Formats: sequence, structure tokens, C-alpha cells
Amino acid sequence: MHKISLRARALAGVFATAALLITLGSSAALAASSNTSFGFNAPDIQGFPTGAVALTGGGTFNASTGFVHAGGGFSCTAPVGAGVPLTGCLTGQGVRWDTDSLLSTTMFRCNTQETARPAFTSEDTAVLHADFYRAGDANDESFTANMIVTTQDLDAAPGIQNVWVQGIGCGTADVDFSA
Repeated sequence: MHKISLRARALAGVFATAALLITLGSSAALAASSNTSFGFNAPDIQGFPTGAVALTGGGTFNASTGFVHAGGGFSCTAPVGAGVPLTGCLTGQGVRWDTDSLLSTTMFRCNTQETARPAFTSEDTAVLHADFYRAGDANDESFTANMIVTTQDLDAAPGIQNVWVQGIGCGTADVDFSA
């Protein structure tokens, strides 16, 4: 009788584990289906009195859950002056960036003449808090700043400005989003 109860317990455990795996698998499939992937190349981001950067990269995010995994390359193409998140980045410095977190919103402006306005994460806009790295700093971020990548035009200036870096400004990027 003791063997039957052990066998019954073992079978119950197997069925419970299988049910849990099916449930978790279904949840993971549903979560994965609502992820949005993006890629971009922005060779010239500027607008503030000093500094300019080039960014490239991409990743995936889920606006509902806050999940994000993204990164890419970055380089300062003009020295960044004092008072902004990338202060001290010199021309030619910069290696890579990665995400610290997905933000639901941030206030931004493309240049000093504009009034700050909000941007919101959506299916075609990623609002990110990112870590930026220079060569020699290893895995310790050199700078942190907010950034926006979108398919939408961020300002009223001529042309399309669809990428922004806090304290640097806006630029035109080749951007692709897919759900």
C-alpha cells in the first residue's frame, strides 16, 4: 500500500509539473508575441550648443511588461560640453551603448529653442534609459542618458528627426520597428 501511495504521489507530481510547464509555456508565448523589435542607424544627432553623436543599434521591448533588451554602437562625433549627461565625451570616443530600462515616458526637446514635451513608449516608439561606454571603461558605464527611437518625426524642423539623446539633440535615422 505504501508503494501505491508513493507512486500516486509521483504521478501527481509529474502531472502538476506538466501542467505548470504548459501554463508557463503559454504565458511565455503570449508575452513573446507582444514584444516589439527595432533597429536603427543615426549618423548625426545634435541640436544643443555642444556635442554630437552617432548611434546604431536595436533590440526588443514589451511596452506592457517593461521588458527591454537593446544595445548598439555609439561614437561622439563632436566634443560634448558641460552640463549634459554625456559631458566630457570627446570626438572619436565611445564604443557601445545598452539599455538600463524601458521608460514609459520622458520629456525631451531637440534644441535649446524648443519647449520640452513628452514622448511615450508605444508600438513604434522606444523611450529608453541607456548606459554609454567609452573604450577603457570596461563594463562600467561612462555615461547614462535617456534616448528615444521612433518612426515618428519628433519636431517641426525640416526633414525627419526620429532619434533623440538627452542633452545632445535629435537626428535622422533609418528606423525599422516590427511587432
